[in-house]
Amino acid sequence: MMSGERVVLDLSHLPLHGEKTASVTWWGTAAFMLIEGTGFALVIAMYLYLAGIAPQWPIDAPPPSLGPGTAVMLVLLASLVPNALVMRWAGREELGKLRIALIVMVLFGVAPLVLRAFEFPALHIKWDRNAYGSVTWLLLGLHTTHLITDLVETLVLTVLMFTRHGKNKRRSGDTEDNALYWYFVVITWLPIYGILYWLPRL
Repeated sequence: MMSGERVVLDLSHLPLHGEKTASVTWWGTAAFMLIEGTGFALVIAMYLYLAGIAPQWPIDAPPPSLGPGTAVMLVLLASLVPNALVMRWAGREELGKLRIALIVMVLFGVAPLVLRAFEFPALHIKWDRNAYGSVTWLLLGLHTTHLITDLVETLVLTVLMFTRHGKNKRRSGDTEDNALYWYFVVITWLPIYGILYWLPRL
């Protein structure tokens, strides 16, 4: 309708926020993954460069023990199942099932951090001993930071789902975005695991 010389549009029928690719949060998450993925790529390139110019690799240390890192790998791969359920139930707004799946994901977020406490000693080198120790700790520490970041966000979302905010459709979208980010955390571990644990054995 017209109000003087201004056109007034009735937008009351539009949703308050978009979903998936129509959401600003989704694009923010995608951009964050792109930036962080670039960071991982730079550290991996640094590792490969140092390995290429060093007369021996690892430098003054045996290869890392496979146990803790492999355990982290198995836990992360197993977490893909409940994470997929989180995305499905968040999209369908099945609050009861979503609450259970989020609790499971909190446990899957804690488990690799517990294992990582054993993983750093299994590197068999301190971060300040030489270039190999520094870049190895940097790569493992960078991934650990992402594990902690996602765990904190998952904890916050889990708590919100048990309050009145759980019925807010926007929180379901936030939960989907968080599940998408967890896929990123798992996928980035695959090349890191190969580089840290198997490259020194070649």
